[in-house]
Amino acid sequence: MGAAAVAFAAGGPGDLRERGTRRRRGAGRRGPVLGRGRGRGRRAVSGGPGPAPVPALAPSRFGAVLRRALWWVVLTVTGGVRRRGQLPPRGCVVVANHSSHADTAALLAALDARHRPAIGAAADYWFASPWRRRVCRILAAGFPVRRTGGGMDDLMSMTDGLRAGRAVVLFPEGTRGADGTVGAFHRGALVLAERAGVPVVPVGITGTDRLLPKHGRLRSSTVRVRIGEPLPPSATAEDARAAVAALHGGTAPEAPRDSPVRRRVAAVALSRWGLPLAFAWACAEALSWPLMPELLLGIACVAAPRAAPRLSLAALAGSLAGGLLALQLANTGHQLPAPLTTDRMRAEVRHQLAVESASAVRHQPWNGVPFKVYAAEAGRAGVPAGDWLAESARARGSRTLTVGLFFGTLGLLLHRLRRHYGAYVALLGAGFAVGLSLVVAGWS
Repeated sequence: MGAAAVAFAAGGPGDLRERGTRRRRGAGRRGPVLGRGRGRGRRAVSGGPGPAPVPALAPSRFGAVLRRALWWVVLTVTGGVRRRGQLPPRGCVVVANHSSHADTAALLAALDARHRPAIGAAADYWFASPWRRRVCRILAAGFPVRRTGGGMDDLMSMTDGLRAGRAVVLFPEGTRGADGTVGAFHRGALVLAERAGVPVVPVGITGTDRLLPKHGRLRSSTVRVRIGEPLPPSATAEDARAAVAALHGGTAPEAPRDSPVRRRVAAVALSRWGLPLAFAWACAEALSWPLMPELLLGIACVAAPRAAPRLSLAALAGSLAGGLLALQLANTGHQLPAPLTTDRMRAEVRHQLAVESASAVRHQPWNGVPFKVYAAEAGRAGVPAGDWLAESARARGSRTLTVGLFFGTLGLLLHRLRRHYGAYVALLGAGFAVGLSLVVAGWS
């Protein structure tokens, strides 16, 4: 499971199936008291189902800052996260709707790190093995809650943390909803808040059901988190559910504005013509075409980030095929037009080839000399085709793939600004023209 998938899966442990708040005398055997603190003591359930909870580690504000930064970056890459409202300055119990495993990531990215948010996690799954326990604690700040007996004791163990200013996050529905509605709430969160003397804060989340649907695949979506006003101490589970439902309904996702130019470019990049176009462009540039394939990647990969890896590979394949063809043509005495190149470029490449043979092409990604100059001069110098192909694959691969993945990541990060794609293309073209002019002038 990848890092993003692990974090999104950490939303599941927040499901609490609380059985009620009253303890009946004589109803089952009780284990020994594990420790004493404020409020009710925490007891081990002897012979009870599920593993015994593991004592929580001391909370770290620095760790909370790192978790918030991590999930903010992840959600920004997958469409962005927006927050409205603030938590109260002191500790609180956060209750939120639950429609996706991505809900935990959304809350960790949106809530203030100074509250050191802690997520209720299913003890019978996320604390059943050492590696799951580490994942849950490190990536989701999870604490164990038994779902089949003893869960209320586990919740009560967080009272000291709440009084110290922490935010405890619970999903009182007890399971992920599938139809977009907010289900009935269990009372465990309200009992915990009452015992600790802290407010209950309702939070509405939208967009996570699209980002990571139940039993579905991860896809791009903007996540919105709306924090409401604290509920009064007399609030019931139904009052909390109604407040969360109102916030959830008030954060209906808006269709982000888009650029028609971006839509057309993305349609071509994702179509059956995208790969042949990238291959042909790069192949032509290795022969005679003056515009390098990285310009095409800068246009297409930002418009269609999902296509960035395959477009980059297609461009690399075209560049290698064109370079090999250019080498063979020059070796047989054919000379192709080479616009925007200079005699000084060719002289420098001939010198490098005489000293380093095929490995001289490793200078090409960084010195501004077009690849077609290296390919043609290597053919005239009689460089073996096999050596040339191996060395140019290393040199061109390091540059083409890096540039393509960079622009793909840029397209993900600028997802919310895609309406400005036309201006981006204009700036990219202007920057490329200026850079090309400076390179040619420098080699003149």
